[in-house]
Amino acid sequence: MRNIITFTVYGRYALFTDPISRIGGEKTTYHIPTYEALKGICKSIYWKPTLIWHVDKVRVMNTIRTQTKGTKPLKWAGSGNDLAYYTFLHDVAYQVEAHFTWNLHRPELAVDRIDGKHYSIAQRMLSKGGSRDIFLGTRDCQGYVESCTFGQGVGAYDDVDELAYGTMFHSFGYPDETGRNELRARLWQPTMKHGIITFPELSDNEAQNAQQGLVSRVVRPMTAKRFAVNDNMQSVDVLSQQMDEEA
Repeated sequence: MRNIITFTVYGRYALFTDPISRIGGEKTTYHIPTYEALKGICKSIYWKPTLIWHVDKVRVMNTIRTQTKGTKPLKWAGSGNDLAYYTFLHDVAYQVEAHFTWNLHRPELAVDRIDGKHYSIAQRMLSKGGSRDIFLGTRDCQGYVESCTFGQGVGAYDDVDELAYGTMFHSFGYPDETGRNELRARLWQPTMKHGIITFPELSDNEAQNAQQGLVSRVVRPMTAKRFAVNDNMQSVDVLSQQMDEEA
């Protein structure tokens, strides 16, 4: 199965925070991107409910630098704007390796599981800079993607043996990917080795995730949106044909 993509994502600013606490006030970025943010970038490059993206590893290319700026976010309650100070990462670049698997919790989309076509479309979307806007943690931080060979080039932390980080947000477990009618939040303690952070393979079994150092809790009940080919979802065959005609 051809299902692996590697790319560079870069931008002027990034803001990687715990989305559970993102309800207003001051915000300070993590020093490294979260799994969920990188997965969101993969989905912005190409996504269909037929598949699930898994981020394998990320390589930090630029020196970690922060910059604090005054912002005017919308008030959490009421109208108008507040004044707050956000601490962003400045001038970021990452190499990412990711792969997709079939979403087996959607058996009704089995007819859409054509790996060659999904892989081809993903590569073509990557070459065009993604099918949707790319952003680094928040929509205020515009990002850009380009295809690359993972490990190529010089990274700022290639010679640093190990940097350990404390407990931080990892990802959400959505009902369409876990098969349970609930939204889960996962936490973990990442370690960067020679500039590379390797993510454990995620499972829809939380006990298996716990064995790999992932701690999760239920945020709230949630149900998955239903999709059907040729109803509220375009088949990969039709999408591939349209892209061939536009090329």
